[in-house]
Amino acid sequence: MPFGGNDWLALTVEPTLEPELPICDPHHHFWDFRTARLPYQRYLLHELAADVNSGHNVRATVFIEARSMYRSGGPEEMRPVGEVEFVQGMAAASASGLYGPARAAAAIVGHANLNLGERVEPVLAALQAASPNRFRGIRHSVTWDPHPEVENTAAHKMEGQLASANFRSGARALARLGLSFDAWLFFPQLPELADFAKAIPDLTIILNHIGGLLRVGPYASRDHEVLAAWRSGIAAVAECPNVYVKLGGIGMPRTGFDWHARTRPIGSEELAESMAPLMTYCIEQFGPHRSMFESNFPVDKVSYSYNVLYNAFKRLSKGYSASERAALFYDTAARAYRIDL
Repeated sequence: MPFGGNDWLALTVEPTLEPELPICDPHHHFWDFRTARLPYQRYLLHELAADVNSGHNVRATVFIEARSMYRSGGPEEMRPVGEVEFVQGMAAASASGLYGPARAAAAIVGHANLNLGERVEPVLAALQAASPNRFRGIRHSVTWDPHPEVENTAAHKMEGQLASANFRSGARALARLGLSFDAWLFFPQLPELADFAKAIPDLTIILNHIGGLLRVGPYASRDHEVLAAWRSGIAAVAECPNVYVKLGGIGMPRTGFDWHARTRPIGSEELAESMAPLMTYCIEQFGPHRSMFESNFPVDKVSYSYNVLYNAFKRLSKGYSASERAALFYDTAARAYRIDL
């Protein structure tokens, strides 16, 4: 039985906790990578609906770029517009109600190459035209690490992009249009993000996946120094009032947990206990009103089911007030991505 598959996930089934609590899931993907060696090669509206309708009260979701369905021709910088065109159609199908009450891709985050500098403006205009009512911003991954064994997933594999004049010029164009920037990087780069956020204070920045913690390869078995550096970086970024943080992404094997390799999937009690030190530190630094729980599906689906994940979020957030929990589960994401249902 392949780990990460639905049959494997079905080995751990739980009742849904607090099924009425409203949720906005601010981070998931759609893709169809038929030639890729992924546990979930296809994740489209049917697959997302099966997850978000598994028990929790998911009202809305945010699509985050995944380099899928790009245009096959035309100018290179315009090819990512195809992804937003595609997701706009998926969102319209979801809005019909045929796939359940959740409004999938109520906000859409695409991609544009900020290294274009000012020349990124026509790309941003094309992205907005592709989704006039849902397009909210872009993600430009800047993951970079000097160790060759750390996989660099960035489309533009360059060190120090956040500090480059062209990248910042492109980011200022983004800010002028009132669009947001989703930041995906590795934890040693957090000080770079803090400098970037201070340099462009009118740009709304959403830090993905608790700041890209790595606990594998050269960072394995070094928790004392790795976590100290991560905490320092998170604190530095949290000082910037224009930055939000997404609480999730730790189901990815690079975070150093063994959940994806277990014979039986993890349950929400153990998951909440394992996540709590990382999640609560982020919430302490950013506050609930700049923090949002995310699924990162289907990427994190290799480690746990959607129902188990949100049960774990509910368990670890029990100590917060009702208004703080409302922020963590829905309000912060709705504000950051300008979602009004």
